[in-house]
Amino acid sequence: MAPAPAFREKHRTFTKARIAGWDAVARLGGRRSAGGFYHKRLAQIYSHLIPPGMRVLEIGCGTGDLLAAVRPSLGVGIDFSRPAIARAAKKHPRLKFVLADAHALPVAFTFHAIILSDLVNDLWDVQAMLTGLDKCVDARTRIFLNSYSRLWEIPLAAASAAGLAATMLRQNWFTVQDVANLLGLADVEVLRAWQEVLCPLRLPLVDMLCNKVLVKIFPFYALGLTNMIVAHPRRQAGTAPQNPLVSVIVPARNEAGNVEAIFSRVPDMGSGTELVFVEGGSTDNTRAAIEAAMAKFPKVQCSLIAQVGKGKGDAVRLGLSRARGDVLMILDADLTVPPEDLPRFYDALVAGKGEFVNGVRLVYPMEKQAMQFLNGVANRLLSMLFSWLLGQPVRDTLCGTKAFWKQDYADIAANRSYFGDFDPFGDYDLLFGAAKRNLKIVEIPVRYQERTYGRTNISRWRNGFMLLRMVLFAMWKIKFV
Repeated sequence: MAPAPAFREKHRTFTKARIAGWDAVARLGGRRSAGGFYHKRLAQIYSHLIPPGMRVLEIGCGTGDLLAAVRPSLGVGIDFSRPAIARAAKKHPRLKFVLADAHALPVAFTFHAIILSDLVNDLWDVQAMLTGLDKCVDARTRIFLNSYSRLWEIPLAAASAAGLAATMLRQNWFTVQDVANLLGLADVEVLRAWQEVLCPLRLPLVDMLCNKVLVKIFPFYALGLTNMIVAHPRRQAGTAPQNPLVSVIVPARNEAGNVEAIFSRVPDMGSGTELVFVEGGSTDNTRAAIEAAMAKFPKVQCSLIAQVGKGKGDAVRLGLSRARGDVLMILDADLTVPPEDLPRFYDALVAGKGEFVNGVRLVYPMEKQAMQFLNGVANRLLSMLFSWLLGQPVRDTLCGTKAFWKQDYADIAANRSYFGDFDPFGDYDLLFGAAKRNLKIVEIPVRYQERTYGRTNISRWRNGFMLLRMVLFAMWKIKFV
């Protein structure tokens, strides 16, 4: 049913007033105001969230500075202000700018990232705009959105009245839950939400303390000026590859007694399952046991790689680089996580329930000697800390069993230089990379069992100090940026 004429007229009147207001802002674009620092801080935040070289669409782009800041390979900006579009095209000739209304997007091309910065506050029909994004997204698109917190309604109005900020038109004031609900109606799911910008003014040292540290911790985060949201379209049936090949990476050092069980117990998944053993200079006969099992189980697709470097992390990365599968999994050779659980990881990934599937050992009761008491306490503390750091629930940071798409791992590996070679275990390298790439992390409870062969390669105290060092590292690379 078409809207009534009176309703359409209200929409037109609203839009004309908005265009006039933003035209005035664009014409005064050279004038400095307190808002300039706020927008510079937003540019820093979005540059951290969106890797360079992506295809990026910004709706409500203004003069294009934010779009340019994320350094896209293809950048398209849309705005309904003609002066703003003209200024944007002059300032950033490498990017493409289109004069159009956010409610009627003129593009039908998919993007890696879509930016909606301070846009939903200013729209006539937010749900219609979000629904209209469907022609610009695929299952891997990420939508980045920020909007003013209602706590700042009076301070912003006062700044506008004092001439310290652009004149504010009447705003929509949304809570995070309001926006999440509207996104859900458009079949878009929120991955994480948080607050930014505690100090919108340039005050040396004070603004850095407020905006990079205090706004990230209780209770100060509740006072942030802007609510940030990262979301993605819910994966539709049929978007995942059909019957993908599965590669199971098995780092193996001094695990000879478990090798034959791995061959016999790892289930066949998808169009087939290959085992990729990375043998790490064992002092027992692990390598010979793998070769014997390959001869005994000729129908099992298997490759054996000799590790040149050291540590489980190096072994995992080597195995992942050699894997042929569309789906990549990791299984610890100690078999403390049953291989029979792997199809659960496969099903969750292929069904689109998540993009990075992580095992959790801390839900079901464990066998008596599976994990020592202090290790269990440390793991639970780490899970709380990392959930805060990554912005998504992570109950178990050191479970070796994981699954993800090869394409997503390629993105993680391509951006590994941001973190560097810091992780001897391999778990944090992947978790940090998944969080940085805004992948949806889901967890599957597994029953953690005692070892039946060999001894753990983990030193509780030495590795504990490494973990603490990585936590501090993550704070400055992920949280306090």
